[in-house]
Amino acid sequence: MSRITLPPAKILVIDDEPSNVRLLERILEHFGGLEWRCTTDPREAISLFAEFQPDLVLTDLHMPHMDGFQVMEQLRQIIREDRPDEFLPIVVLTADVTPETRRRALDEGASDFITKPLDTTEVRCRIRNLLEIRVLNQKLEDRVRQRTIDWENANEDLRNTQEQVVKQERRLALSMMAGGIAHDFNNALTMILGYGELMLPWFKKNADEAKEHGYLKHIIAAARDATHIVSRLRDFSRPAEADELRAPVEVNTLCEQAIAFTTPKWKAKARAIGATITVRTDFADVPNILASAPELRESLTNLLFNAVDAMPSGGAITVSTRADGPNVRINVTDTGTGMTDEDAARCLEPFFSTKGDQGTGLGLAVVYGIIHRHGGTIEIASEIGRGTTFSLVLPATDQMVATSGDDEQAAVNRMLSILVVDDQEIICELIAAHLSADGHEAVTVSDSTEALARFDVGEFDLVITDQSMPGMSGEQLAKKIKERKPGMHVIMLTGFGDDLLTDGKAPEGVGRVLSKPVSSEELRRAIFEVTS
Repeated sequence: MSRITLPPAKILVIDDEPSNVRLLERILEHFGGLEWRCTTDPREAISLFAEFQPDLVLTDLHMPHMDGFQVMEQLRQIIREDRPDEFLPIVVLTADVTPETRRRALDEGASDFITKPLDTTEVRCRIRNLLEIRVLNQKLEDRVRQRTIDWENANEDLRNTQEQVVKQERRLALSMMAGGIAHDFNNALTMILGYGELMLPWFKKNADEAKEHGYLKHIIAAARDATHIVSRLRDFSRPAEADELRAPVEVNTLCEQAIAFTTPKWKAKARAIGATITVRTDFADVPNILASAPELRESLTNLLFNAVDAMPSGGAITVSTRADGPNVRINVTDTGTGMTDEDAARCLEPFFSTKGDQGTGLGLAVVYGIIHRHGGTIEIASEIGRGTTFSLVLPATDQMVATSGDDEQAAVNRMLSILVVDDQEIICELIAAHLSADGHEAVTVSDSTEALARFDVGEFDLVITDQSMPGMSGEQLAKKIKERKPGMHVIMLTGFGDDLLTDGKAPEGVGRVLSKPVSSEELRRAIFEVTS
C-alpha cells in the first residue's frame, strides 16, 4: 500500500534533557515539511501549545516542576474546549515501561509510547504513522462534516417542500370550501345590493333624509366590497391575471372609507369591554396607486379589525400614509398585545391564528394575496406588550383618478322585452325591478323548463338566466334557446363568479357572464354591450 503524502505539520517537543531535544530535532529534520518548537521546561508547554497550535506533541514523562501526566491533563482540557473535533496525537517519551505507567498515560490521553533510549528509526516510524492517522482522521471528519451539511441541506429542502405542499393543500381546501358557499352568499348579496340601489334614487330626491342616504351608500359600498371578498376567498392563492381591472385610487380617501366601515365594530367593542379605542389618522400628501379599490378596502378593513382584536383593554390605532420612493406606504399601527417573532413570521399563512377559536386564520392570508397581486409587499414590526405595525407598500402611479361619468350613456335607449329566469323568485323580482326602472318590459320565470316553454310562445329581445337551477341549468337553457333562435342574446347570472369562463370565454350560447351580486350599472352595461 502506498504511503500517504503528508502535508506540512507542526511538532511540539517537551523534554527536560537537552540531549534528547537535540536528537529529536535531527530526526525531525529528515522528514521535510515539518515545523517544530522545543522546550526543556514543562511549565512553558501550555503557553507554547496555545501559541503554536501543533499537530503532534512529544513529551517526556518524568520531569521537574511538572511531570508528563500533568502536562497531558492540561493539554486534554485545552483540546476539549478549543479543538474538540480534532484528533491530536500525544507521544510519551519514557524509560518507564511498566504496565501501570502505560495505563495511566493512556488514561491521560497518550496515543503512543517511545522507549528511551531513543531509537532513530522507531521515532521516525511512529511519528509518521501518527501523522498519517491524523491526516486520515481529518479526511474522515471532513467527509462526515460534509455529509452532515448535505443531510441538513436536504432535510431543510424537504421541510421547505413539505411546508409548500401543506400551504398549497390549505389554499386548495380554502378554495374548494369558499367555492361551495359562494353561490348562496352571492345570492344574498344580490338582494342587499339590488334593493339598496333601488332605494337610492328615493333618498337622492329627499334632502331631509341625508343621514339615512349616507347609511344606504355605506351599505351598497359594503355589499359591493363583499362580492370581491367572496371571490378572493375562493382564489386568493391564484396569481394576478393580466386582464384584472386596475384604476388610479386616492390612498387617503381609501383609508378614510375603511375607517368608516370599521367604526361600528371598534366603537361597539369599546362599549362592551368598558374601554376606550381611538382611531387616528396621519395622512401625508401621497401619489395615487393603481389598484382595485374594493380589494384594498378589504385589506385595510382586515388590518383594522385585527388591530381592534389585539387591544382587549382598549388602546389607539393610527392609520398613516407616506410616500416612499416609487411606492406609497400605508401603515396601520396599534398599541395592543403585539406578537412574538415566530407569530409575526407566520401570521400571513392561511389558517394560522393567534386568536384560538375566535379566529379563522384567513384574514391576513387574504390581505397578503391582495397585496401580492398588486405588486406590493407587507412589512411587519411587532413587540410584545408594545403593539404592531403592518405596512402595505404599493407601487405609486402618476395617473389621475377619473371623474365619474354618466352611467346612462351605456344604457339602451329603447324598450326591450326581456325574459328573466332564476329559481329564486325574489331575485327574479329584483332583476325585473332594475329592468323596469330602465324602461324595459320583464317577464319572470322561476323554473327553467317553464322558461323554455314561455320563450317558444313569446317575443323576446334578451334572456337573462341564472346558472344553477334544478332540472335544467342556465347553460343548457341557453343552448336550447340558441338552437331555436340563433340570434337571441343571452346573459347569464351566476353565484359562482368567473368559474364558468373557460379560457376567458363564456359558455356556448351565452353573450356575457355576470357574477352575483350584480349592480344596476353592471347589468345596464351588459345589456348595452350584448344588444348593441
